[in-house]
Amino acid sequence: MWAEDAILVKRCLKGDEFAVQSLVERFQSDVFGLCVRLLHHRQDAEDVTQEVFLRIFRSLRRWDSARPLKPWVMGITVNRCRTWISQRVKKPELVDYLHETVANRPEDDSVELVCEIQMALKGLRWEYRSVFVMYHERNLPYEDIAEALEKPVGTIKTWLHRARLEVLEKLRDRGMISEVEHELP
Repeated sequence: MWAEDAILVKRCLKGDEFAVQSLVERFQSDVFGLCVRLLHHRQDAEDVTQEVFLRIFRSLRRWDSARPLKPWVMGITVNRCRTWISQRVKKPELVDYLHETVANRPEDDSVELVCEIQMALKGLRWEYRSVFVMYHERNLPYEDIAEALEKPVGTIKTWLHRARLEVLEKLRDRGMISEVEHELP
């Protein structure tokens, strides 16, 4: 797989438009999906996704061909999202208030639980949220997350564990789950 990555990167560096298109198509859904989850806003995710690919192509010569390409791409994605969040000034948007207009509780509790989990994730430290999203929603293995974030696998496992505990605590505080429902065996 890494050999295929190296060939694709070499072709991109030579200006092969098909290779450039192939690289974008290969990682676009992963990059965009991670951006949406970390930024919580589709338009911001679209903008950052474009920035990520610009950064990838500007930095392609620095990619280490002895390592897999995907964690490198995901690392750039996480860093661009972090920069985006730190630079934007949060202004209330109409969407932020839509939940206040709902008159009835949703009949399906899973919809409400998903919303509560999303709210809990927004309150996590950046590192915890990034690891949680990459592991649970992007299905990346610990090793790829560790490489993307340039941290040891043990740190990634610790952050993921702490993120899970904080999410559970927030869900319990909001009355979404009881003590019995999340006790560990």
